[in-house]
Amino acid sequence: MLRVGLSELTAFIAIADQRSFRAAARTLGVSPSALSHSMRGLEARLEVRLFNRTTRSVALTEAGEQFLRRVRPAIADLEEAVNQAASAHDRPSGSIRISASEASARPLVRHVLPDFLAAYPDIHVEFVVDTRLVDIVADGFDAGIRVFDDVPRDMIAVRFGADMRFAAVASREYLSCHEPPKAPHDLAQHRCIRFRFESGTLYRWDLEHRGKSANIDVAGPMTLGNLNLMIEAALAGIGIAWVPQDEVAEHLASGRLVHLLPEWSPSFPGLCLYYPANRHPPTALRLFAQAVREWANNR
Repeated sequence: MLRVGLSELTAFIAIADQRSFRAAARTLGVSPSALSHSMRGLEARLEVRLFNRTTRSVALTEAGEQFLRRVRPAIADLEEAVNQAASAHDRPSGSIRISASEASARPLVRHVLPDFLAAYPDIHVEFVVDTRLVDIVADGFDAGIRVFDDVPRDMIAVRFGADMRFAAVASREYLSCHEPPKAPHDLAQHRCIRFRFESGTLYRWDLEHRGKSANIDVAGPMTLGNLNLMIEAALAGIGIAWVPQDEVAEHLASGRLVHLLPEWSPSFPGLCLYYPANRHPPTALRLFAQAVREWANNR
């Protein structure tokens, strides 16, 4: 039977994550030449090329991508077994890697993590901020945060956010020079601030009122990939932004921003922490999900 060492598999995952032998070597505390020799040996025994190497870059082959999808969960399970064994007579430990947008991570950073990390000082939590809808299993995450409607059905979802409502907002300065829109189609005559996901997709505005809906591809002078910058652009009078209403509640209350077409602002289920249902969750993730659930229930 073909034998592959745990250290080789750990090295393989590190190179795949870093896309660099040198960076992976620094992470693992070994020399790049030793790491390269180890991977050549692994590829020789598997009789398949795992990486395409050039002088400038390292990329997984198709076989390497398939190997990574199988190996990463197995290594994570082994690490969890070690952590659980250590926790049997000690404090819970381990790492939690979570994919989330900046806005969706903020409530947990503010309200859950302070007490959670104080209670479990040996648990490390990492948020990877990303606007893409990533495959958390394939990309090596323990969990992710999305709105409920976007959570894959084979995942366990822990609701922690109230229902979300989007709003079209603009500053009084902007509205002093532009007639406020009276219906969704009027937005075509306005300067709108667009949002682009990291995948490259432009976000279309979905408006809804009494069973009628309008899906609008707006135009405007600026495209951004960050909600906070969109709000700043709206405050600066650049145009109309389409953002979660909770994110601009203070500005609406103060009058710095005006809610446009409020009857057309749709509401939908809010944020969830989610993770695979077909795998036993690591101790650290199980405890964190429990903390999120308790905070949500006691709000």
